[in-house]
Amino acid sequence: MINRRNIRVKVMQALYTLATSDGEIKPADSIKILQKHFDQTRQLFIYLTFFLGQVARYAEQDAQTRAAKHLPTYYDLHVNTKLSGNEVFLKINADPSFREFVKKDKPEALLDKELVRKTYHDLAETNEYKNYIAHSNRDKKEEREITEFILEKLLLGKDLFVSHIEENFTNWDDDGEMVIQLLVNYLQKPGSYDFKEMISQEKWEFAKNLLQTVTEKSAHLESLIIPKLKNWDPERIALLDMILMKMGVAEFLYFETIPPKVTINEYIDLAKEYSTPQSGQFVNGILDNIHKELVQDGKMHKVDFRKS
Repeated sequence: MINRRNIRVKVMQALYTLATSDGEIKPADSIKILQKHFDQTRQLFIYLTFFLGQVARYAEQDAQTRAAKHLPTYYDLHVNTKLSGNEVFLKINADPSFREFVKKDKPEALLDKELVRKTYHDLAETNEYKNYIAHSNRDKKEEREITEFILEKLLLGKDLFVSHIEENFTNWDDDGEMVIQLLVNYLQKPGSYDFKEMISQEKWEFAKNLLQTVTEKSAHLESLIIPKLKNWDPERIALLDMILMKMGVAEFLYFETIPPKVTINEYIDLAKEYSTPQSGQFVNGILDNIHKELVQDGKMHKVDFRKS
């Protein structure tokens, strides 16, 4: 489910942790650091899904609270609880994979109950919700649409909720867009994901191999980069720029199925987003020069699928 771009971000972050660590980190520990970054992606996904479900379940809690008033009104005694039985949430809650990781990740520990209550009451005032509860029958399309409405308008569309997520998940800026798309897909087909496979075995091998290659071949990768720096002092180059360039050169040399153009474009984008304002152009120039030299020296060995 996790894409190649996010994989490169995780590897970059793991390499940065290794480079800035005070103590010596064993090779096995570097893989644990990488795994932790992927676990954070899953935890974000689980929490967003869990929070949505809690908003739906609050319909019953609201009904019980209002019915328990000293002098409940007719409306207090007849709160509509259709949302709590929403078929999308019922399928998600019955999903063994989701339940396993709710138990493991314990999203309830982060839950802001007051924010759940506020979200539900904001929802109850919307025309979309009033139309949803206007009839008792359940239509699959309507069941899905109300869940997507809550997510897009009442959670992601509210600064208060986004701030809540940012405070609890440092990976929100890195993973948010991808996780939201995964969640939207999951709401359309609840129970269709195996949360043990947030990253496929093939992509996990790519991530591990990229991390280990950059770590083990660091000196050789630097020997190709430093001569291209011209008037730049290697020690004054932004650490992230050097990490990204090493990753790029490693892909040139040791990952034969990745086209060089893809590699260069990916690391230009990452440099622009994560490093300095000049880093995109800088990384582009260095990687392009190294690529040309490797091709000229016959050291670039890539699989050309067009010829296979």
